[in-house]
Amino acid sequence: MTEISSNETDAGRCLLLVHGKDFKPAAEQYFDFAMAAMVAGLERDFPDELDAFRNLKKCLFYYADLSAEVLQRNGKFFDEVLDIGDRRNGLAQMRLLDKRKHFGVSRYDKLPGKTAAVEFAADIIAPLLSVLGFSKPLIARLNKDVDEYWSKKSDYADVVRSRLRKFICEALDRDDRILLVSHGSGSIVTYDVLWQLSHVEEYAGKYGDKKIDTWVTLGSPLGDSMVRRKLLGAKEKGREKYPCNIVAWQNVSAEDDPNCHDNTLADDYKPMLKQRLVSSIRDYKIYNMSVRYGKSNPHSSMGYYIHPRVSQIIVEWLKSGASATLPSNIL
Repeated sequence: MTEISSNETDAGRCLLLVHGKDFKPAAEQYFDFAMAAMVAGLERDFPDELDAFRNLKKCLFYYADLSAEVLQRNGKFFDEVLDIGDRRNGLAQMRLLDKRKHFGVSRYDKLPGKTAAVEFAADIIAPLLSVLGFSKPLIARLNKDVDEYWSKKSDYADVVRSRLRKFICEALDRDDRILLVSHGSGSIVTYDVLWQLSHVEEYAGKYGDKKIDTWVTLGSPLGDSMVRRKLLGAKEKGREKYPCNIVAWQNVSAEDDPNCHDNTLADDYKPMLKQRLVSSIRDYKIYNMSVRYGKSNPHSSMGYYIHPRVSQIIVEWLKSGASATLPSNIL
């Protein structure tokens, strides 16, 4: 199964969700957790907008079945029942943070499992490895599914991109206003597909002029210099180098999240603004309050989905007539 959708009454708008790397519970379970986290954030900060969110068409693009095959071939094991229980416990704890101010540094520093060594690795070692060209071997060792995506000996990337293209094109065919949310390495797949729809002749003729209203990247590695070199279009020049189908790009990065050690994308993708390929690229730094298996997990998708910044982005998009535009002084 590659897509899960909610019942909806708000025709013409949709939220498209793309998960990231590693094992995931079944699509229905992951979708329920993601929606529960987003609803919890809206209940906390914007209760008056809950009906608008619930009426919104919401779809999950799910490719964890393909990732699981890769990971299992590499000797990895997944206990789905335990994972579901741990996600449930983590979400319950974050729901107790009933004020936006509870998502600040003072509470974050008190989360279990936080050590100076982990923070040093996220802040210093990971960026250094990227600059020196060692981040690809490290990714290959730690993230077998991401390494498979970049392997020229595998069709994994082609299959995942084909699925995601169909998923996004169905929404574009409906002329929906789209809020596209990608977590972690899911933003790499999303970027590649958006580039294909912009520049590959087979797709650009039909979709080259259609736009994603707002793209939200959460814990994205797209700022890593090695990752940027691996993206589709990376060797092209001018307009051909970047996707041309995004109106607004909102990037949210958590402190100590090793997947987004370069936590600003506006500087890396500034040429998109200069060439008028996107209206805005904005970066936001947050504290991810998720605890998984008794330890702080700053990359957790649920910790992103429930965060006040993400709630704010969703509401601004719901209220806007065009792309979501956020004041710089929020939070």
